[in-house]
Amino acid sequence: MCLLLRAILVFAALASQFFPAVPVARAAEAPSSGAEGIYASAPPRLLQIRTLVADAGRQTSTGSGFLVSADGLAITNYHVVSQVALEPGTYRLEYAAADGSHGDVTLLGVDLPNDLAIVHLDKNDAPFFTFSKAAVEGSGPQKGERLYSMGNPLDLGFTISEGTYNGLVEKSYNERIHFTGALNPGMSGGPTVTAEGLVVGINVATRRGGQLISFLVPARFADGLLQRVRAQERAPNFRADIAQQLGTWRAALYKSFADAGFHSNTLGPYRAPDTMAAWFNCWAQTNMGTKPKPRARIDSTDCTSDTSLFVADDLNTGVIRIDHSLVTSLELNQFQFASALTQQSQPRLLTAGPLRKWYTSERCHEDFVRAVPGSEHPPLRAIWCARAYREFDSLYDVSLVAVTQDDGKEALVSRLSLQAVGYDDAVALGKRFLETMQVVR
Repeated sequence: MCLLLRAILVFAALASQFFPAVPVARAAEAPSSGAEGIYASAPPRLLQIRTLVADAGRQTSTGSGFLVSADGLAITNYHVVSQVALEPGTYRLEYAAADGSHGDVTLLGVDLPNDLAIVHLDKNDAPFFTFSKAAVEGSGPQKGERLYSMGNPLDLGFTISEGTYNGLVEKSYNERIHFTGALNPGMSGGPTVTAEGLVVGINVATRRGGQLISFLVPARFADGLLQRVRAQERAPNFRADIAQQLGTWRAALYKSFADAGFHSNTLGPYRAPDTMAAWFNCWAQTNMGTKPKPRARIDSTDCTSDTSLFVADDLNTGVIRIDHSLVTSLELNQFQFASALTQQSQPRLLTAGPLRKWYTSERCHEDFVRAVPGSEHPPLRAIWCARAYREFDSLYDVSLVAVTQDDGKEALVSRLSLQAVGYDDAVALGKRFLETMQVVR
C-alpha cells in the first residue's frame, strides 16, 4: 500500500487535509478508446516500486514509478522511497515491471517539498515517457482536458484511470494539480499523461471523503529534479539533503506568511489577528446549539494552512493554525468564568509525529502583557510553549496563547500554532500577533 497512506497525519479530521490515494467508490466504466490507445504502449514504461526490509527481503510498502530515460532513470514519489532515504541500512528498493522482470533500484535524488524522487534501475534501451513541453514550461493543459493516470493500485496490477484537468489547487501553498480521476493506494508516483501520451503530472494524493478528487505534482518539478540529478557529481547524503531542503522550505514558508501579514477580524468587542495569506481554510462554530444549554457562550474561528509536508511515514509537518474563541459568561460568576477560561486557554502544540522519536520535551513560559496607556490593546495573559526537533537543527513547534484580561464576564482567547518554524521567526510572528489584538468597547 502507498507509504503516504499509512502516515500519521496531524489533521486527519479536517476536510482540508490531503491524504495519499485511497479507494474511491465508483461504478465500473468501460475505458474510452483514447485510454485504450495510451495504455497499449504504456506497460513497458511503467514500474512498481517496492520498499523491502533489507534483511527479511519482504516488502513493507509499494508505489508506482515510470521510466524517463533509455538508461534506466525513473520518477516516483519521495514518500514511496522515504524509508530508504532516511534509513538506508534497514531498507532497500526493488522494481517490478509489467513484463515480469524485477531488480534492484538505486535512489539518486529527492525533492522533499514536491514529494518527488529519481531512481535508477538496470534497464537499457527501454521505452520511456516524455514530459509535455508545455507542462515543463508552466502553461499546462486547458481546464477540462482529458488526462490519463497510470499506476499499480493495491498491488493488483498496472491500470489506467481516466479523468480531467482542473487547474492548480487554489488554496495550497505547495503547488498541486486538481485531477478529477480515481487514484488509489499504490498509484503514487505513477504518470498522468495527455491524449498524446505526454506527462503533465505525477500522481501524489487524493482527498478522503471526496469522490474523484485527486492531486498531481506538476511535471516541471519532476523535470527540474531530473536535470539536477544528471548534473550532480556524487550521490547525496539523503538525511542531510532532506534536512537542508526542509530548512529551505520552512524559511520560504514563514517569509511568505510574514509578508502576507495579519489583519484584524472583529469578534464581539475585540479585534483578533487573522492572516491575509491565500492558502488558509477558515471555519467558524458556536456552542449555542448544544444541550443542555451552556453556561458560557463560545464563538470560535479556526484558520488552518494547507502546507503539510511529508517528511517520514510518521512525520508530517509545516502546518500553521490561527484560532480564536470569544467566551461570554451566561450564568457563571467571575471565579467560575476564570476557571472556564483556564480550560479554554490550555496550550496545544500541533503534533506532527511520535513525540519521543521526533521532539525534545516542550517548555512553556507564562506572563502578563500590559496594555499601552491610551492604546486599543487590552491587557493580556500570554503563554508561550516550544519544543525542538531532534533530527533537524534550528527547527521548532511553537504555540502562543493570549487571553484578554479587561473584563470579568467576557474574554478573547487567541492562539497561534506554528510547526517546523525557526525560533527567531516564531518570536517575530508572535510579537506581531499580540500587537494586532485590540479591544473596541
